[in-house]
Amino acid sequence: MTRIRQPFVLSCCVGLSGNFFEVNKLTSQLFTPIKLGKMEIKNRFMRSATWDAMADSSGLITDRSKALYHELNTGGIGLIVTGFAFVSFPLGQAGVGQFGIYNDAMIPGWKSVVKEAHNNGSKLAMQIVHGGINSGFLVTKEASLCAVSSLPKYAGRKHHEMTGAEIEGIIADFIAAGVRVREAGFDAVQLHGAHGYLITQFMSPLFNQRSDKWGGTPENRRRFLLEIVKGLRKALGPDYPILIKFGVQDDKEGGMPLSEGLDACKEMVKAGMDSIEVSAGFGSAIVRLREGEVSKTIFRERAAAVKKAVNIPIAVVNGIRNLETADDIINS
Repeated sequence: MTRIRQPFVLSCCVGLSGNFFEVNKLTSQLFTPIKLGKMEIKNRFMRSATWDAMADSSGLITDRSKALYHELNTGGIGLIVTGFAFVSFPLGQAGVGQFGIYNDAMIPGWKSVVKEAHNNGSKLAMQIVHGGINSGFLVTKEASLCAVSSLPKYAGRKHHEMTGAEIEGIIADFIAAGVRVREAGFDAVQLHGAHGYLITQFMSPLFNQRSDKWGGTPENRRRFLLEIVKGLRKALGPDYPILIKFGVQDDKEGGMPLSEGLDACKEMVKAGMDSIEVSAGFGSAIVRLREGEVSKTIFRERAAAVKKAVNIPIAVVNGIRNLETADDIINS
């Protein structure tokens, strides 16, 4: 099949019901297949990763989780991305009920979920994450949180600036988690590089005030992310899809500007990234997301900028609530 000329995917933070697809399919590309790397999905709809809060205390999938993914994979969605799964235990966990993928015991429970999704024509990706200093669940545990830099504004959270060895260890955790995702049968792995978690913390000068090879310049701030992407590509081979949800800019003074985020996107593609889902970094945009603003697709212009900067499929999340909006985004 020839490659779609306008590689754009629409992602939504809620599951789309079967009735959503029982409509006039217009004349757009919404219902045409698209390839993310070597993975073909049947349409342009993607269930964006959402914190399900349904895992058990160790991060294992539960029957409640399986029921949710059953509902999702019978809805006609081309690509379903799981709620974020933490790659390091215990310091990588961001919240109660969060999925884990930090050891091999996490693998078996997902296999039946993946199989069912495939039987219903959907592809399934797992999103993986490390919470860093924003591991809110662990604040109550009085753990020393992993910080890119020690910051006075987090004096109320016990934390420590990570050593080089700790950083390398977390990179290895991400890579090992990616291998487990593939072993569980998932069609792709997605990095969580948005919403204030560890990858975002390395990228943003609001958090990364290091002066070693992991900070100080835009090139050094994105080193952590690029080392993960390169490591995943090496471990997973040339064909396994690697995706990312990426906060392409911060919405706060002194944060990462859009130009720097676009440079990072270009470097990710060189390192082996197959698709980028555009979302929020730090600042006002993530606050608007968490407050449930759905009146407009607030990342549409940023996603268009990313689309112009790189030649891989781009997804945009939030505010897509009707086919007319979706159709306009795809065709504009």
